[in-house]
Amino acid sequence: MQKFTTLTGVAAPLPQVNVDTDMIIPKQYLKTIERTGLGRGLFDEMRYDADGNEIPGFVLNQPAYRNAEILVAGENFGCGSSREHAPWALLDFGIRCVIAPSFADIFFNNCFKNGILPIVLPQEQVDMLMAEARKGANARITVDLEAQTITTSDGQAVGFEVDPFRKHCLLNGLDDIGLTLEKAAAIDSFEARAAAERPWA
Repeated sequence: MQKFTTLTGVAAPLPQVNVDTDMIIPKQYLKTIERTGLGRGLFDEMRYDADGNEIPGFVLNQPAYRNAEILVAGENFGCGSSREHAPWALLDFGIRCVIAPSFADIFFNNCFKNGILPIVLPQEQVDMLMAEARKGANARITVDLEAQTITTSDGQAVGFEVDPFRKHCLLNGLDDIGLTLEKAAAIDSFEARAAAERPWA
């Protein structure tokens, strides 16, 4: 998993509340177990019309936000089904951080497991960052996970909370497999000892 330390990038404003996982990545994209290629389907029904043409008014179709790496969203982001394809699609598009007043629990947990930092902030701070994001590509936001700060292009800074264990995992690029591999030496030692003590097993 890619490490998350400091991210400076364009933030896209998506003020809609209750954006569910079917809106993030519709069900027709769930046939794959590959984590790549899903960025094309991110927000499919909001990004494209029935003929597959881009809808110009949708934020990620606008020139300023085509390379957005941060999403400033409305409350209860990621509600609905538990599909892990939702964070996969965000990550494949290039989104590494989502800021919102609240998240659905399963989506929130899945973000950390896939290298995305979900940040919960009070509504007034989200509103400030939403206004900053609406300035376009020149208003780049910096998210510093080590310092737990978000800084706007004009120097306004806000702090955020993050679970220490999840912070450790993101800073070191550790998913569940990576966490297990940290214990590889102890696992190897146990298996060698077990094989010597119980060669019949």
